[in-house]
Amino acid sequence: MKSYIANIEDTNRDWLLVDATDKILGKLAVEIASILRGKTKPEFTPHVDAGDFVVVVNAEKVVLTGNKLEDKMYYRHSGYKGGLKTTSAKKMLAEKPEEILKAAVKGMLPKNHLGKSMIKKLKIYAGSTHPHEAQQPKSINL
Repeated sequence: MKSYIANIEDTNRDWLLVDATDKILGKLAVEIASILRGKTKPEFTPHVDAGDFVVVVNAEKVVLTGNKLEDKMYYRHSGYKGGLKTTSAKKMLAEKPEEILKAAVKGMLPKNHLGKSMIKKLKIYAGSTHPHEAQQPKSINL
């Protein structure tokens, strides 16, 4: 008996719409990462990007539990000595709520070229509107 191995040509990608209102950040990121990776499909193959496109709306209404809003820090570095920049989760949620969810999902994807192509299929919007109506995304409840 032979194992089934999916090809890029064999996969069909759906567009899914997720509402992030009052969802816990980590639990939402886990579900989105598994959809992007293709683990929710029966033809999942680890070395093939067979996941669906995910459109997330209302990213500004995502919830962080405990003291993470004040304690959690996001780091970036300019590349120069002493160029470490830190931003709290509270400030990041107020200024760029899309980046919080994107960072959480990106950390759960593979750390190679496959993960980079998967994160490109994630579209995050702070408000309730999005420009992907032509793709007719199916609304799912996570």
